[in-house]
Amino acid sequence: MDSVTATAIIAALAAGVSGGATELVKTAITDGYNTLKTLLKKKFGERSNVVKSVDVLEAMPDSEASKALVKETVTAVQADQDLDIRQAAEALLMHLKAQPRGEQYIQNAQGSYIAQASDHSSASVNVNTPRNP
Repeated sequence: MDSVTATAIIAALAAGVSGGATELVKTAITDGYNTLKTLLKKKFGERSNVVKSVDVLEAMPDSEASKALVKETVTAVQADQDLDIRQAAEALLMHLKAQPRGEQYIQNAQGSYIAQASDHSSASVNVNTPRNP
């Protein structure tokens, strides 16, 4: 299961508090993100691997490797076990979902042979399926 904290961080950076959101929602997302990052610094230290991984993702928000690093470090330190961090992450996700098309930023997939789609699109995975002549 993916970490709610990692999901919130990745979704917030993917959203980029982009167009379409009201100023109130943008402020709530920014405040929620800053609160979550401050809690991570307070709990694990400003120079901790988890905070460094978030900094790397901020610099390269589209990088799959950076996203994976955040997931790995958040999981490694068990950040979701801290009630304050978990609540801040859940609140941030709630604000992200409230923005127009906010759900598009919050997709998780685990395992092999996974296809994901949204907004009237489709996805499929064909593994070891015989071809018709």
